Amino acid sequence: MSSSAPSSSMPVDASAVQVAVAGEALIDLIRNPDGTYLPCLGGALYNLCRALARQGVGTQYLNPLSRDRFGRELAAQLQGDGVHLAQPDPVQQVTSLAVVNLDAQGHPDYAFYRDGVADRAVSAHGLSAACSALPALQLVCTGALALDARDAAVYVPWLQAQRAAGHCVVVDANLRPSVMPDLAAYRAQVHAALAEADIIKASDEDLDHLQVPGADALARARHLLAANPRAVLMALTLGGEGAWLLHKNGGQWFAKEAQPLAVVDTVGAGDSFLAGLLAHLLQRSRAEGMAGVGFAAWLNGLSADACQAA
Repeated sequence: MSSSAPSSSMPVDASAVQVAVAGEALIDLIRNPDGTYLPCLGGALYNLCRALARQGVGTQYLNPLSRDRFGRELAAQLQGDGVHLAQPDPVQQVTSLAVVNLDAQGHPDYAFYRDGVADRAVSAHGLSAACSALPALQLVCTGALALDARDAAVYVPWLQAQRAAGHCVVVDANLRPSVMPDLAAYRAQVHAALAEADIIKASDEDLDHLQVPGADALARARHLLAANPRAVLMALTLGGEGAWLLHKNGGQWFAKEAQPLAVVDTVGAGDSFLAGLLAHLLQRSRAEGMAGVGFAAWLNGLSADACQAA
C-alpha cells in the first residue's frame, strides 16, 4: 500500500479494538521504469491494518516499530489512519526493507532485508499480553513474512494462545519462498499456522508454493480447507481472474470485476481484499447479534446458506 499523507482519522482507543494484527511493517523500494526506486510504506500485515482501520474497524498493530526515520513514518501513517499501536515507544532495531521489481503485468518480485529488524523484536508472550489488554478483541491476524521458520517460537504459539482465549484466528499464507533460507521449514511453519486458522486466505501462487495437490487452483483450495478442520472459510485469490470464498460445508462463491481493469501493480492488493472480507464479516456479525456469543462462535455457526446470502 503506497504512502500518502496521513488521513485525519483519530486513532482508536484500545477498548474499541476488535482486530489485532501481528507481522511485518517495512519499506517497499519499488523500481520505477527509469531505474530509480520509490520508497513506500508497506508490509502485508501493515497494509492489512491500514485497510481495516480505513473501513472503520477498530484495529491494533502489535509489533514494535523502529526509531529510525522509516519507523517514524510507518508509525505516523498507522496513527493517521486510526490504527492503535500496541507498542507506541520505538525500538533501536532498524526498519526492514523490501526491494520490489515489477514485471510487465505489474506482478512484483521481492528481495527482503529482515535481519535484526524492528518488527521481529517480539515474543509470543508479548503479543499475548497486548491482546489480553483488549476487552473488545474478536480477531487476530498474521501471515506472510511473520511465518518465517526462524520466528517459529513466536507466531504459532501466539495463535494457539489466542484460539484458547476464544478469539477468531485469521492466517494469510502470502508466501515469499524466494527469500527463505530453508524452504521446507518455511512451508512447514505456514502449514502449522494454517492448522490454527478459522479463516484462511491464499492465492493460487501460494497453493503452488505449499505443494497442495489438485487439478486446478479451486480443487487445491478445497483440499487445503479440508486439511485444516478448524477452518470455516477460505478465500482464494486469483489476481485479475477474481476470487473464491469457500465454506467448510461445501459452499463456494465466485466474484470478479464485471469489466477488465488496467493493472498498474498488484502490491498490497491481497491485503486490501482480506481487509474488505473481514470488515464485511464483522459488520454482518454485529447485524446478527454476535455480541452475546463472540465472533469466533458466530463464525463457527455460520452456515453455507447464510454465507451465500452475505
